[in-house]
Amino acid sequence: MPENEIRFRFIIAPTAFLCFRRSFVRFRRAPLTGEHSAAPHSNQRHVLTCCQDTDGDSLTALGHALLMRYHSLAMVLADSQLSAAEVLRAFHHDEPYLFLGSAFTTVGVVSICFCFIRRRFDALLVWMAVFAHLYGQRLWLNAYLLQLTIPHTQFFARLTAGVDYLVPIPAFLFFNAAGFLGRRGKGITIALVTLFSILVILTFTVGPLQIFRYINNGVIVVAILVMMVTMLLSRRPADRDVVAVRVGIFAFGTLSLVDNLTNWNRVEPYGFAILLGCLGYVAARRTLQRDEELNEIQQELELARRIQFSLLPASFPSSRTFRIAARYVPMNTVAGDFYDVVSADPNHVALLIADVSGHGMPAALIASMVKMAALSQREYAAHPARLLTAMNKALYGNTQGQYVTAAALHLDAGSGVLRYAAAGHPAMLRLNGDRVTEVVENGLLLAAVDGVTYTETTVILDPGDRLLLYTDGLLEARNEAGKLFGEAALIDAFRLTGSLLPEGAADVILGKVRAWARVQDDDLTLLVCDFQPINLTNHAIFEQLQRRQRPRLVIVIQLPPFDHGAARQNTLPNS
Repeated sequence: MPENEIRFRFIIAPTAFLCFRRSFVRFRRAPLTGEHSAAPHSNQRHVLTCCQDTDGDSLTALGHALLMRYHSLAMVLADSQLSAAEVLRAFHHDEPYLFLGSAFTTVGVVSICFCFIRRRFDALLVWMAVFAHLYGQRLWLNAYLLQLTIPHTQFFARLTAGVDYLVPIPAFLFFNAAGFLGRRGKGITIALVTLFSILVILTFTVGPLQIFRYINNGVIVVAILVMMVTMLLSRRPADRDVVAVRVGIFAFGTLSLVDNLTNWNRVEPYGFAILLGCLGYVAARRTLQRDEELNEIQQELELARRIQFSLLPASFPSSRTFRIAARYVPMNTVAGDFYDVVSADPNHVALLIADVSGHGMPAALIASMVKMAALSQREYAAHPARLLTAMNKALYGNTQGQYVTAAALHLDAGSGVLRYAAAGHPAMLRLNGDRVTEVVENGLLLAAVDGVTYTETTVILDPGDRLLLYTDGLLEARNEAGKLFGEAALIDAFRLTGSLLPEGAADVILGKVRAWARVQDDDLTLLVCDFQPINLTNHAIFEQLQRRQRPRLVIVIQLPPFDHGAARQNTLPNS
């Protein structure tokens, strides 16, 4: 770059804009008199002439022309008692620190933006970003060039000192989050953060006292020495992160001690640049490693979700006597709710619904255990009380303190008899016409107490009755005001489904609950079962005709010992 252009960019511009802006404003507002008033026209022509006549040096010529146009700016230079050489010396002195301050600030802003883009709080990245940003601002505030342009006020002095005491806070939070402070890192971090916070508050309230500076420097020096000695004596395996932090700490600590114990030029910022590079490496490496681990966990959860959905019935048995629909909405990828068809034939069906305490993977694993327990006790499907008793015996002691609520029913379409039993589960609802009633028969939670015997209740269903089994997530859904959806609202929603098919009824109920809830904070599961009885004998004949099989006519002939008469009896098989 030509010398004249350097002179214009780094001497004339900073001088005119930074150092003397207030004097220049006063000068611009003053009226021009005498030869000053006529100067603009001739100087404008001079600017054009200089720009046209100069070969490859138009920027320098323009600078000289502007000085000639505003030649009264020399009055400002004289009033300020500062020369361009002094400003240039200040700029040369601050040039590396201004560059480093810009670089540190940029690193902090980019790191924070990266966290926002990822929509995830990463302690290492956040504290490193705040640390870098504050240190960059500190370099700017301590620059001589800035002190020349800003009047020395109490606020500026307090701001400069306050930022000095604020810088160590995110540094110690970073070291604690990275695990470099050992087992007592949390206590040490709390103590140091409290100390520096008090220094910041006192600085802004009473002013920058020298005793505050001594305390700050002393604590920083001691902390750096302790960390350096601890890392040297540490028996912890030296992985990449530890080696990188050691390099950064030793570089920063050595140059910081040189700054605090000698009168050399400031070299601590260069040590901070090395430390920031090392911390950035650690933060980036651990962030990428956590992202990889998180992706692996997400893939495993997705596989677990598919496995759990495979445990649920893919479809319900087709029957002319009953029709079933289900809706299952887990709160997380996997859930603790579960439902199943324990057994079914054209005239009988046994249903089970269960809810494991808790959420996520532990609840999902126990839900799979409930599935296995129900399948192993399928022989008791026609007697819900005996089914729950056997399941409790199988689950007790194997759920790691988790409990299960469950409800089981068995429906005999031929007789219209419903048997129902429950273990700490919400009551089943029955819709008969426009009337909704509760079917209640409850016992203790499954897997809570060994040796529990459950009881069941029997209900005679009417043609067209509709049954609703559900988990407590429907009742406990909360709106923005924190009010529960509750049993009354569920009964009202269930009553409105009388004219709908089971699938439509399930959608309406689930839609009411989800419209009510502000957020879903529990799993939502429901089963709707419709009952339409058909005469058992006629149904058997109909099936036989469908298979083009003629009903069998069985003739039984019995001969008495002394009588040769024939006794004939006609019977029609039941199936």
